[in-house]
Amino acid sequence: EDGTEYLDALAGIAVNGLGHGHPKLVAALAEQVGRLIHVSNVYRIVEQERLADRLCELTGMDEVFFANSGSEANEGALKLVRMFGHKHGNPEAQTIVMEHAWHGRTLATLAATGSDKARKGFDPLPSGFIRVPYNDLAAVQRVAAAEPRVQAVWLEVLQGEGGIRVADAEYLRALRRLCDENAWLLMVDEVQCGIGRTGKWFGYQWAGIQPDVITLAKGLGSGVPIGAVLAGGAARGTFGPGNHGTTFGGNPLACRAGLETLRLIEEEGLIDNAAAMGSRIRAGFAAALK
Repeated sequence: EDGTEYLDALAGIAVNGLGHGHPKLVAALAEQVGRLIHVSNVYRIVEQERLADRLCELTGMDEVFFANSGSEANEGALKLVRMFGHKHGNPEAQTIVMEHAWHGRTLATLAATGSDKARKGFDPLPSGFIRVPYNDLAAVQRVAAAEPRVQAVWLEVLQGEGGIRVADAEYLRALRRLCDENAWLLMVDEVQCGIGRTGKWFGYQWAGIQPDVITLAKGLGSGVPIGAVLAGGAARGTFGPGNHGTTFGGNPLACRAGLETLRLIEEEGLIDNAAAMGSRIRAGFAAALK
């Protein structure tokens, strides 16, 4: 307010991937506000359908449910696991989650989050989670041998809140094989590391795997609140009409923001730029450590 300019080096905490005030995004949102901001999901919403199609094209998934935040997207994913368990004779479905994970601050996502500090004062939290060390395949295998109620493995391929930790590509591929062998869902939380931040559209793509469930938010709307749960593979068809719902999720404004964000990331080569800048930074660190 006094004319000083600042650089938002946090990008709004992984939200403002296009920066602030991108003229093409501003114009698209202004046009959408003048036409239609919200209608209920009782009606078809063309922007929602177009964004769902685009996300399925980018991920290879089949179904999309739109929410308003990362926490809501992750709540939807957890509900999907429970429904999947009921449909497959496992009404007490357990989800393997990771130490130091961050999935949100609602009660269920907080129970899955691996932060004692964040959970303190909110007991009793929902049950149904088994926590294991990150990047430790043997720990997951031990749980598989001991707990027949496991129905899913859930992780961020790049942990952010618990310190910057990156899952090994072979670890991710081994988890995919383990889930296939046990008829589990492999769920990937891409809320922070998705939408081009790692030099690919989504972090899991570096390992060449295909999850059953993906959750998105943050950078998808460039500041307009939006979240998404994507389902494919074994998870496809788990939710039927009325199993899950939302008032604001998938509204025309949020989905227009998502469509324009994805279009501009592609148009301006921002994914290749992220990869190039990451390589440059790694090279700089390596030189400094010599």
